[in-house]
Amino acid sequence: MTDTTGATPVRGPALGRAARRLAAVLPPGALITDPVRLRTYECDGLTHHRAVPGVVVLPETAGQIAAVVRICNEYGVPFVARGAGTGLSGGALPRTDGVLVVTSRMRRVLEVDLPNRRAVVEPGVTNLAITEAVRPHGYYYAPDPSSQQVCTIGGNVAENSGGAHCLKYGFTVNHVLALEIVTPDGDIVTLDADDPGYDLLGAFVGSEGTLGITTKVTVRLLRAPEAVTTLLAAFGSIEQGGRAVSAIIGGGIVPAAIEMMDALAIEAAEAAVACAYPAGAGAVLIVELDGPAAETALRSAEVERVCRESGAFELRTAADPAERAAIWKGRRSAFAAVGRISPAYIVQDGVVPRTALPGVLASIDRLSAEHGIRVANVFHAGDGNLHPLVLFDDAEPGAAERAEAVSGRILDLCVEHGGSITGEHGVGVDKARYMPKMFTDDDLDTMQLVRCAFDPRGLSNPGKVFPTPRLCGEVPGVRRGAHPLVESGRAEQF
Repeated sequence: MTDTTGATPVRGPALGRAARRLAAVLPPGALITDPVRLRTYECDGLTHHRAVPGVVVLPETAGQIAAVVRICNEYGVPFVARGAGTGLSGGALPRTDGVLVVTSRMRRVLEVDLPNRRAVVEPGVTNLAITEAVRPHGYYYAPDPSSQQVCTIGGNVAENSGGAHCLKYGFTVNHVLALEIVTPDGDIVTLDADDPGYDLLGAFVGSEGTLGITTKVTVRLLRAPEAVTTLLAAFGSIEQGGRAVSAIIGGGIVPAAIEMMDALAIEAAEAAVACAYPAGAGAVLIVELDGPAAETALRSAEVERVCRESGAFELRTAADPAERAAIWKGRRSAFAAVGRISPAYIVQDGVVPRTALPGVLASIDRLSAEHGIRVANVFHAGDGNLHPLVLFDDAEPGAAERAEAVSGRILDLCVEHGGSITGEHGVGVDKARYMPKMFTDDDLDTMQLVRCAFDPRGLSNPGKVFPTPRLCGEVPGVRRGAHPLVESGRAEQF
């Protein structure tokens, strides 16, 4: 099979036959087989895991995606959906023997229904574009991942993305009212929050592309709040900032967001975007409150008092939207900013109870010192969602292995303290081996049964989420001998 960039074979006879069929059902330029162009799609935002896809397709409609999936089923070819590629768990890692379905051309806002406070969008619409479409009317879309300028709503649905304001407003699942999806056997169906019976919509959101491909999303719109107050508090240590967080939440205040950065993360942000946070801060806390003006003013005064009593040596309150954006600038840039102070880094994502934050952060410091690996801490302090950035020099022998060890131990700490291995980035391929540390074999088998109910042939984003895939129809329970997929070389057993 070839495309217009040159004669290039695809991998395997089944994929070759499927590619010829795909060329007939897709518009011109929507099929990519050239190896140079394919490398564009070899990884998502977690570049540690790479695989050049066998074929890439760029559909423009749900009907085209359904046709692609039916062809994949006909030839037994695996397929993986991909949005903007900003994921951080290897969730969109392609298959070298499969088809990568890229939804970036499906970027229309199909409907805005302000009386019912909803909008209907295609999966390639960026997160921020939804808010931009309705902001002139006084509405917005609440979930706001740091990558919201580029990440797409289809990927948000796959990973159940959150963002800084998830403390008060929740995650993607709390703002999706309906989905049009292409099932793993190629049918187009609608999942609606109002449907009676089992919550299939809730099961699909956060399923990381293993239950099908999103083709249309109906999202909830919120009225823009009357007032927004953004405060920046600087502390001498991260422990002082942690005490402030506990006191704020313990006092019955529920801010829209509470974000914290430690000294190393601040250093990176200053180098990248010159955010001008207070000099000498061991940690900064960003607290944002919104709602009725009178309530917001009262709560802001309470937060300021708590921060001072917890040891804040400087407090700033944004006077206008420009100052608010300036306060958020450093936090929004944190992940990319560490590239200014480290040749390579691992973005981690785990959750601990708020009360466990001081102990876990102290343990991360000890791990950092023991392994000679720096860790910059950035996190959603209000709900205990940690994003440690594990820094290393990939040109230094053994540094990558030490960084991986620290990264994995951080996840162990989260589980040991009653938390989770992921808060919003997903499991993907990167964290599948940690799933047995959170769940029993029976738990994992039950999850697999749900997956098999949607995808009995195991073609939709295979190799993700679960550490040891089993064939649909295989009896749950203790396994003996090598798994058939392992024996055939199609799966790796951890």
